[in-house]
Amino acid sequence: MDEARHLDIWVGYVDWRNRPAKRGCHGGMIAASFVLVVEILENLAFLANASNLVLYLSKFMHFTPSTSANIVTDFMGTAFLLALLGGFLADAFFTTYCIYLISAAIEFMVLAAAIWNACKARKPSNAVMNMLVTPSCMNEPIEGDEQTCQTPTESLKFLNLAVTTRPVHPMLQCTVKQVEEVKIVLRILPILMSTVMLNCCLAQLSTFSVQQAATMNTNLGTFKVPPASLPVFPVLFIMILAPIYNHAILPFARKLTNTEMGITHLQRIGTGLVFSIIAMAVAALVEIKRKNVATKHGLLDSTEPLPITFLWVALQYLFLGSADLFTLAGMMEFFFTEAPMSMRSLATALSWTSLAIGYYLSSVLVSIVNGITGEYRHTPWLVGNNLNHYHLERFYWLMCVLSGLNFLYYLLWASRYEYRSMGSEDHSKENQNQILKN
Repeated sequence: MDEARHLDIWVGYVDWRNRPAKRGCHGGMIAASFVLVVEILENLAFLANASNLVLYLSKFMHFTPSTSANIVTDFMGTAFLLALLGGFLADAFFTTYCIYLISAAIEFMVLAAAIWNACKARKPSNAVMNMLVTPSCMNEPIEGDEQTCQTPTESLKFLNLAVTTRPVHPMLQCTVKQVEEVKIVLRILPILMSTVMLNCCLAQLSTFSVQQAATMNTNLGTFKVPPASLPVFPVLFIMILAPIYNHAILPFARKLTNTEMGITHLQRIGTGLVFSIIAMAVAALVEIKRKNVATKHGLLDSTEPLPITFLWVALQYLFLGSADLFTLAGMMEFFFTEAPMSMRSLATALSWTSLAIGYYLSSVLVSIVNGITGEYRHTPWLVGNNLNHYHLERFYWLMCVLSGLNFLYYLLWASRYEYRSMGSEDHSKENQNQILKN
Protein backbone atom coordinates (compact mmCIF):
# COMPACT_ATOMS: atom_id res chain seq x y z
CA MET A 1 0.00 0.00 0.00
CA ASP A 2 2.78 2.40 0.93
CA GLU A 3 4.60 1.66 -2.32
CA ALA A 4 1.44 2.28 -4.35
CA ARG A 5 0.81 5.51 -2.47
CA HIS A 6 4.37 6.72 -3.15
CA LEU A 7 3.99 5.88 -6.84
CA ASP A 8 1.04 8.28 -7.01
CA ILE A 9 3.06 11.16 -5.52
CA TRP A 10 4.79 13.53 -7.91
CA VAL A 11 8.12 13.89 -6.12
CA GLY A 12 9.34 17.48 -5.87
CA TYR A 13 6.02 19.24 -6.55
CA VAL A 14 3.04 20.45 -4.55
CA ASP A 15 -0.47 21.62 -5.41
CA TRP A 16 -1.84 25.11 -4.82
CA ARG A 17 -2.55 24.21 -1.18
CA ASN A 18 1.07 23.16 -0.66
CA ARG A 19 0.16 19.47 -0.45
CA PRO A 20 2.14 16.76 -2.31
CA ALA A 21 1.04 16.64 -5.94
CA LYS A 22 -0.48 13.38 -7.17
CA ARG A 23 -0.07 11.87 -10.61
CA GLY A 24 -3.28 11.90 -12.59
CA CYS A 25 -4.81 14.58 -10.36
CA HIS A 26 -2.41 17.49 -10.76
CA GLY A 27 -0.49 18.93 -13.67
CA GLY A 28 -0.80 17.60 -17.20
CA MET A 29 -2.40 19.28 -20.19
CA ILE A 30 -5.62 20.19 -18.37
CA ALA A 31 -3.74 22.37 -15.89
CA ALA A 32 -1.31 23.60 -18.55
CA SER A 33 -4.19 24.59 -20.85
CA PHE A 34 -5.31 27.27 -18.39
CA VAL A 35 -1.81 28.76 -18.38
CA LEU A 36 -1.50 28.55 -22.17
CA VAL A 37 -4.84 30.27 -22.80
CA VAL A 38 -3.97 33.06 -20.36
CA GLU A 39 -0.54 33.48 -21.99
CA ILE A 40 -2.09 33.69 -25.47
CA LEU A 41 -4.59 36.34 -24.42
CA GLU A 42 -2.00 38.22 -22.36
CA ASN A 43 0.48 38.32 -25.24
CA LEU A 44 -2.31 39.44 -27.56
CA ALA A 45 -2.89 42.46 -25.33
CA PHE A 46 0.74 43.24 -24.54
CA LEU A 47 2.19 42.85 -28.04
CA ALA A 48 -0.72 44.71 -29.62
CA ASN A 49 -0.08 47.70 -27.37
CA ALA A 50 3.68 47.55 -27.90
CA SER A 51 3.36 47.32 -31.70
CA ASN A 52 0.86 50.17 -31.94
CA LEU A 53 2.89 52.29 -29.55
CA VAL A 54 5.74 52.91 -32.02
CA LEU A 55 3.33 54.27 -34.66
CA TYR A 56 1.36 56.22 -32.07
CA LEU A 57 4.50 57.96 -30.84
CA SER A 58 5.70 58.87 -34.34
CA LYS A 59 2.38 59.84 -35.96
CA PHE A 60 0.40 61.36 -33.10
CA MET A 61 3.05 62.38 -30.56
CA HIS A 62 5.38 63.60 -33.36
CA PHE A 63 8.52 61.84 -32.16
CA THR A 64 11.12 60.91 -34.77
CA PRO A 65 11.22 57.22 -35.82
CA SER A 66 14.47 56.61 -33.92
CA THR A 67 13.18 58.29 -30.74
CA SER A 68 9.92 56.32 -30.97
CA ALA A 69 11.92 53.11 -31.35
CA ASN A 70 14.00 53.92 -28.26
CA ILE A 71 10.92 54.68 -26.16
CA VAL A 72 9.28 51.38 -27.13
CA THR A 73 12.42 49.31 -26.49
CA ASP A 74 12.88 51.00 -23.09
CA PHE A 75 9.25 50.26 -22.25
CA MET A 76 9.47 46.60 -23.27
CA GLY A 77 12.86 46.20 -21.60
CA THR A 78 11.42 47.44 -18.32
CA ALA A 79 8.43 45.11 -18.66
CA PHE A 80 10.63 42.06 -19.23
CA LEU A 81 13.03 43.08 -16.46
CA LEU A 82 10.19 42.83 -13.95
CA ALA A 83 10.28 39.06 -14.51
CA LEU A 84 13.42 38.97 -12.37
CA LEU A 85 11.48 40.51 -9.49
CA GLY A 86 8.68 37.98 -9.99
CA GLY A 87 11.11 35.07 -9.95
CA PHE A 88 12.78 36.33 -6.77
CA LEU A 89 9.46 36.79 -4.96
CA ALA A 90 8.30 33.32 -6.08
CA ASP A 91 11.46 31.66 -4.74
CA ALA A 92 11.95 33.69 -1.57
CA PHE A 93 8.51 34.61 -0.21
CA PHE A 94 5.59 33.20 -2.20
CA THR A 95 4.95 30.42 -4.70
CA THR A 96 4.94 30.62 -8.48
CA TYR A 97 1.19 30.08 -8.42
CA CYS A 98 0.60 33.09 -6.12
CA ILE A 99 2.87 35.37 -8.16
CA TYR A 100 1.11 34.23 -11.33
CA LEU A 101 -2.30 35.20 -9.93
CA ILE A 102 -1.02 38.52 -8.54
CA SER A 103 0.61 39.42 -11.87
CA ALA A 104 -2.52 38.54 -13.84
CA ALA A 105 -4.68 40.61 -11.48
CA ILE A 106 -2.38 43.64 -11.78
CA GLU A 107 -2.33 43.52 -15.57
CA PHE A 108 -6.11 43.05 -15.71
CA MET A 109 -6.64 46.16 -13.59
CA VAL A 110 -4.22 48.20 -15.72
CA LEU A 111 -5.92 47.13 -18.96
CA ALA A 112 -9.36 47.79 -17.47
CA ALA A 113 -8.24 51.28 -16.43
CA ALA A 114 -6.89 51.91 -19.94
CA ILE A 115 -10.18 50.81 -21.53
CA TRP A 116 -12.15 53.04 -19.15
CA ASN A 117 -9.83 55.95 -19.95
CA ALA A 118 -10.21 55.34 -23.70
CA CYS A 119 -14.00 55.23 -23.51
CA LYS A 120 -14.08 58.36 -21.39
CA ALA A 121 -11.80 60.28 -23.74
CA ARG A 122 -13.51 58.95 -26.91
CA LYS A 123 -10.11 58.47 -28.49
CA PRO A 124 -7.24 55.94 -28.32
CA SER A 125 -5.71 55.95 -24.87
CA ASN A 126 -2.06 56.74 -24.48
CA ALA A 127 -1.86 54.82 -21.23
CA VAL A 128 1.23 52.66 -21.26
CA MET A 129 0.56 49.03 -20.38
CA ASN A 130 2.90 47.02 -18.29
CA MET A 131 2.97 43.50 -17.04
CA LEU A 132 4.77 41.33 -14.59
CA VAL A 133 5.98 38.28 -16.49
CA THR A 134 6.52 35.22 -14.36
CA PRO A 135 7.40 31.66 -15.33
CA SER A 136 4.33 29.76 -16.51
CA CYS A 137 4.52 26.93 -14.03
CA MET A 138 1.60 25.89 -11.87
CA ASN A 139 3.64 23.73 -9.50
CA GLU A 140 6.22 25.02 -7.06
CA PRO A 141 9.25 22.74 -6.56
CA ILE A 142 9.84 21.47 -3.05
CA GLU A 143 13.17 22.62 -1.69
CA GLY A 144 15.50 20.22 -0.01
CA ASP A 145 15.52 17.45 -2.61
CA GLU A 146 19.07 18.25 -3.62
CA GLN A 147 21.98 16.57 -1.94
CA THR A 148 23.94 18.79 0.41
CA CYS A 149 27.65 18.66 -0.33
CA GLN A 150 30.05 18.48 2.58
CA THR A 151 33.09 19.82 0.73
CA PRO A 152 33.18 22.53 -1.94
CA THR A 153 34.20 21.65 -5.49
CA GLU A 154 37.44 22.85 -7.06
CA SER A 155 35.81 25.01 -9.73
CA LEU A 156 35.80 28.76 -9.01
CA LYS A 157 37.97 28.07 -5.97
CA PHE A 158 38.03 31.70 -4.83
CA LEU A 159 34.39 31.34 -3.75
CA ASN A 160 35.38 28.56 -1.34
CA LEU A 161 36.80 31.25 0.94
CA ALA A 162 33.21 31.96 1.99
CA VAL A 163 33.22 28.53 3.68
CA THR A 164 36.84 28.05 4.73
CA THR A 165 37.40 31.47 6.32
CA ARG A 166 35.70 32.87 9.38
CA PRO A 167 33.16 35.59 8.50
CA VAL A 168 33.22 39.06 10.02
CA HIS A 169 29.66 38.58 11.27
CA PRO A 170 27.81 35.31 12.00
CA MET A 171 25.01 36.34 9.61
CA LEU A 172 27.54 36.23 6.76
CA GLN A 173 28.32 32.55 7.38
CA CYS A 174 27.77 30.50 4.20
CA THR A 175 27.12 26.80 3.78
CA VAL A 176 28.78 24.65 1.15
CA LYS A 177 25.43 24.26 -0.59
CA GLN A 178 25.01 28.03 -0.90
CA VAL A 179 28.50 28.42 -2.33
CA GLU A 180 27.91 25.66 -4.87
CA GLU A 181 24.62 27.26 -5.94
CA VAL A 182 26.40 30.56 -6.54
CA LYS A 183 28.95 28.72 -8.70
CA ILE A 184 26.15 27.23 -10.77
CA VAL A 185 24.62 30.65 -11.39
CA LEU A 186 28.00 32.14 -12.33
CA ARG A 187 28.56 29.35 -14.88
CA ILE A 188 25.15 30.08 -16.41
CA LEU A 189 25.70 33.85 -16.73
CA PRO A 190 28.03 33.75 -19.80
CA ILE A 191 25.38 31.75 -21.67
CA LEU A 192 22.78 34.29 -20.60
CA MET A 193 24.86 37.22 -21.86
CA SER A 194 25.33 35.56 -25.25
CA THR A 195 21.57 35.69 -25.85
CA VAL A 196 21.30 39.44 -25.26
CA MET A 197 22.33 40.30 -28.83
CA LEU A 198 19.62 38.04 -30.23
CA ASN A 199 17.01 39.86 -28.16
CA CYS A 200 18.43 43.16 -29.38
CA CYS A 201 17.66 41.92 -32.90
CA LEU A 202 14.15 40.91 -31.81
CA ALA A 203 13.59 44.47 -30.58
CA GLN A 204 13.69 45.64 -34.20
CA LEU A 205 10.50 43.69 -34.94
CA SER A 206 8.50 46.05 -32.73
CA THR A 207 10.18 49.25 -33.90
CA PHE A 208 11.94 49.85 -37.22
CA SER A 209 10.33 46.86 -38.96
CA VAL A 210 6.85 48.20 -38.20
CA GLN A 211 7.89 51.65 -39.44
CA GLN A 212 9.30 50.12 -42.63
CA ALA A 213 6.02 48.33 -43.31
CA ALA A 214 4.11 51.59 -42.73
CA THR A 215 5.86 53.10 -45.78
CA MET A 216 5.03 50.13 -48.03
CA ASN A 217 1.94 48.75 -49.73
CA THR A 218 0.05 46.88 -47.00
CA ASN A 219 -2.84 45.69 -49.15
CA LEU A 220 -3.63 41.99 -49.43
CA GLY A 221 -6.21 41.98 -52.18
CA THR A 222 -9.01 44.22 -50.95
CA PHE A 223 -7.91 43.98 -47.32
CA LYS A 224 -5.56 46.60 -45.86
CA VAL A 225 -3.28 45.12 -43.20
CA PRO A 226 -2.40 47.46 -40.30
CA PRO A 227 1.42 47.69 -40.05
CA ALA A 228 1.23 47.23 -36.27
CA SER A 229 -0.18 43.73 -36.82
CA LEU A 230 3.12 42.54 -38.33
CA PRO A 231 4.27 40.87 -35.07
CA VAL A 232 1.62 38.23 -35.77
CA PHE A 233 3.95 36.82 -38.46
CA PRO A 234 6.56 35.35 -36.08
CA VAL A 235 3.70 33.86 -34.06
CA LEU A 236 2.31 32.20 -37.19
CA PHE A 237 5.77 31.00 -38.19
CA ILE A 238 6.33 29.52 -34.73
CA MET A 239 2.94 27.77 -34.87
CA ILE A 240 4.00 26.20 -38.17
CA LEU A 241 7.60 25.44 -37.20
CA ALA A 242 6.93 24.07 -33.70
CA PRO A 243 5.10 20.90 -34.89
CA ILE A 244 7.75 20.39 -37.59
CA TYR A 245 10.46 20.66 -34.94
CA ASN A 246 8.72 18.30 -32.50
CA HIS A 247 7.56 15.67 -34.99
CA ALA A 248 10.29 15.75 -37.64
CA ILE A 249 13.52 17.47 -36.58
CA LEU A 250 13.63 16.17 -33.00
CA PRO A 251 12.92 12.47 -33.82
CA PHE A 252 15.54 12.61 -36.58
CA ALA A 253 18.07 14.15 -34.16
CA ARG A 254 17.33 11.43 -31.59
CA LYS A 255 18.04 8.71 -34.13
CA LEU A 256 21.15 10.50 -35.31
CA THR A 257 22.62 11.04 -31.83
CA ASN A 258 21.15 7.97 -30.10
CA THR A 259 20.12 10.16 -27.16
CA GLU A 260 16.72 10.90 -25.64
CA MET A 261 17.24 14.66 -25.85
CA GLY A 262 18.34 14.61 -29.49
CA ILE A 263 19.32 18.27 -29.54
CA THR A 264 20.87 19.67 -26.38
CA HIS A 265 19.75 22.96 -24.88
CA LEU A 266 22.98 24.67 -25.90
CA GLN A 267 22.72 23.38 -29.47
CA ARG A 268 19.19 24.72 -29.65
CA ILE A 269 20.31 28.13 -28.40
CA GLY A 270 23.18 28.18 -30.90
CA THR A 271 20.83 27.36 -33.78
CA GLY A 272 18.68 30.34 -32.83
CA LEU A 273 21.72 32.62 -32.78
CA VAL A 274 22.60 31.54 -36.33
CA PHE A 275 19.05 32.36 -37.46
CA SER A 276 19.40 35.83 -35.92
CA ILE A 277 22.52 36.50 -38.02
CA ILE A 278 20.66 35.47 -41.18
CA ALA A 279 17.66 37.59 -40.16
CA MET A 280 19.73 40.77 -39.86
CA ALA A 281 21.36 40.15 -43.25
CA VAL A 282 17.92 39.64 -44.81
CA ALA A 283 16.62 42.79 -43.09
CA ALA A 284 19.49 44.83 -44.57
CA LEU A 285 18.85 43.47 -48.09
CA VAL A 286 15.10 44.17 -47.81
CA GLU A 287 15.77 47.75 -46.69
CA ILE A 288 18.11 48.26 -49.67
CA LYS A 289 15.36 47.01 -51.97
CA ARG A 290 12.75 49.25 -50.31
CA LYS A 291 14.91 52.37 -50.71
CA ASN A 292 15.74 51.49 -54.31
CA VAL A 293 12.02 51.35 -55.07
CA ALA A 294 11.52 54.73 -53.38
CA THR A 295 14.39 56.25 -55.41
CA LYS A 296 13.25 54.70 -58.69
CA HIS A 297 9.71 56.09 -58.37
CA GLY A 298 10.79 59.47 -56.96
CA LEU A 299 9.05 58.88 -53.62
CA LEU A 300 11.93 59.54 -51.22
CA ASP A 301 10.26 62.68 -49.87
CA SER A 302 6.68 61.48 -50.31
CA THR A 303 4.35 60.08 -47.66
CA GLU A 304 2.55 57.89 -50.20
CA PRO A 305 2.90 54.11 -49.82
CA LEU A 306 5.73 52.69 -51.90
CA PRO A 307 4.81 50.29 -54.73
CA ILE A 308 6.35 47.33 -52.93
CA THR A 309 4.49 44.82 -50.78
CA PHE A 310 5.09 44.77 -47.04
CA LEU A 311 5.49 40.98 -47.24
CA TRP A 312 9.17 41.57 -47.98
CA VAL A 313 9.52 42.70 -44.36
CA ALA A 314 7.88 39.44 -43.29
CA LEU A 315 11.06 37.60 -44.34
CA GLN A 316 13.00 38.97 -41.38
CA TYR A 317 10.08 38.01 -39.15
CA LEU A 318 10.38 34.46 -40.47
CA PHE A 319 14.03 34.10 -39.50
CA LEU A 320 13.72 35.96 -36.20
CA GLY A 321 10.64 33.90 -35.36
CA SER A 322 12.71 30.77 -36.00
CA ALA A 323 15.49 32.20 -33.82
CA ASP A 324 12.97 32.85 -31.06
CA LEU A 325 11.59 29.31 -31.33
CA PHE A 326 15.01 27.74 -30.86
CA THR A 327 16.76 30.13 -28.50
CA LEU A 328 14.07 31.34 -26.11
CA ALA A 329 12.62 27.87 -25.51
CA GLY A 330 16.09 26.32 -25.27
CA MET A 331 17.24 29.06 -22.92
CA MET A 332 14.31 28.62 -20.52
CA GLU A 333 14.79 24.84 -20.48
CA PHE A 334 18.53 25.27 -19.97
CA PHE A 335 18.15 27.66 -17.03
CA PHE A 336 15.41 25.55 -15.44
CA THR A 337 17.30 22.25 -15.63
CA GLU A 338 20.72 23.63 -14.72
CA ALA A 339 19.68 25.92 -11.86
CA PRO A 340 19.53 24.74 -8.24
CA MET A 341 16.10 23.54 -7.13
CA SER A 342 15.70 26.46 -4.71
CA MET A 343 16.41 29.03 -7.44
CA ARG A 344 14.49 27.66 -10.42
CA SER A 345 11.87 30.40 -10.62
CA LEU A 346 14.58 33.05 -10.45
CA ALA A 347 16.72 31.22 -13.00
CA THR A 348 13.81 30.87 -15.43
CA ALA A 349 13.20 34.61 -15.06
CA LEU A 350 16.73 35.13 -16.39
CA SER A 351 15.35 34.35 -19.86
CA TRP A 352 13.14 37.41 -19.62
CA THR A 353 15.99 39.41 -18.12
CA SER A 354 17.95 38.68 -21.28
CA LEU A 355 15.03 40.08 -23.27
CA ALA A 356 15.02 43.21 -21.12
CA ILE A 357 18.75 43.80 -21.53
CA GLY A 358 18.41 43.20 -25.28
CA TYR A 359 15.73 45.87 -25.62
CA TYR A 360 17.77 48.31 -23.55
CA LEU A 361 20.82 47.52 -25.69
CA SER A 362 18.81 48.39 -28.80
CA SER A 363 18.17 51.88 -27.42
CA VAL A 364 21.84 52.27 -26.50
CA LEU A 365 23.01 51.12 -29.95
CA VAL A 366 20.74 53.60 -31.73
CA SER A 367 22.09 56.44 -29.58
CA ILE A 368 25.73 55.36 -30.02
CA VAL A 369 25.35 54.93 -33.79
CA ASN A 370 23.78 58.37 -34.14
CA GLY A 371 26.46 59.92 -31.95
CA ILE A 372 29.40 58.38 -33.82
CA THR A 373 28.03 58.83 -37.36
CA GLY A 374 26.94 62.38 -36.57
CA GLU A 375 30.43 63.22 -35.31
CA TYR A 376 32.43 61.75 -38.18
CA ARG A 377 30.01 61.87 -41.14
CA HIS A 378 27.99 64.96 -40.10
CA THR A 379 24.79 63.06 -40.98
CA PRO A 380 23.64 60.53 -38.37
CA TRP A 381 22.31 57.28 -39.77
CA LEU A 382 19.05 57.26 -37.81
CA VAL A 383 17.92 60.88 -37.42
CA GLY A 384 14.99 62.70 -39.00
CA ASN A 385 11.28 62.30 -39.57
CA ASN A 386 11.55 60.51 -42.92
CA LEU A 387 12.57 56.86 -42.78
CA ASN A 388 13.59 56.98 -46.45
CA HIS A 389 16.52 59.25 -45.54
CA TYR A 390 17.74 56.88 -42.83
CA HIS A 391 20.69 54.55 -43.37
CA LEU A 392 18.76 51.74 -41.76
CA GLU A 393 20.42 49.14 -43.98
CA ARG A 394 23.81 50.07 -42.50
CA PHE A 395 22.40 49.72 -39.01
CA TYR A 396 21.11 46.25 -39.90
CA TRP A 397 24.51 45.27 -41.32
CA LEU A 398 26.08 46.44 -38.07
CA MET A 399 23.62 44.26 -36.15
CA CYS A 400 24.53 41.34 -38.41
CA VAL A 401 28.26 41.76 -37.69
CA LEU A 402 27.67 42.12 -33.94
CA SER A 403 25.48 39.01 -34.00
CA GLY A 404 28.27 37.10 -35.74
CA LEU A 405 30.81 38.17 -33.12
CA ASN A 406 28.32 37.27 -30.40
CA PHE A 407 27.96 33.78 -31.89
CA LEU A 408 31.73 33.27 -31.65
CA TYR A 409 31.57 34.39 -28.02
CA TYR A 410 28.76 31.89 -27.44
CA LEU A 411 30.75 29.03 -29.00
CA LEU A 412 33.64 29.82 -26.66
CA TRP A 413 31.53 29.40 -23.52
CA ALA A 414 29.17 26.68 -24.77
CA SER A 415 32.09 24.42 -25.72
CA ARG A 416 33.45 24.72 -22.16
CA TYR A 417 30.17 24.22 -20.34
CA GLU A 418 29.56 20.94 -18.52
CA TYR A 419 25.94 19.97 -17.87
CA ARG A 420 25.00 19.28 -14.28
CA SER A 421 21.38 18.27 -14.92
CA MET A 422 22.21 14.67 -15.86
CA GLY A 423 23.84 14.08 -12.52
CA SER A 424 20.96 15.79 -10.75
CA GLU A 425 18.43 13.66 -12.60
CA ASP A 426 20.28 10.46 -11.64
CA HIS A 427 20.37 11.60 -8.02
CA SER A 428 16.66 12.44 -8.13
CA LYS A 429 15.89 8.95 -9.44
CA GLU A 430 17.98 7.44 -6.65
CA ASN A 431 16.04 9.47 -4.08
CA GLN A 432 12.73 8.36 -5.58
CA ASN A 433 13.79 4.71 -5.60
CA GLN A 434 14.92 5.04 -1.99
CA ILE A 435 11.50 6.45 -1.04
CA LEU A 436 9.75 3.52 -2.74
CA LYS A 437 11.98 1.01 -0.94
CA ASN A 438 11.19 2.58 2.41
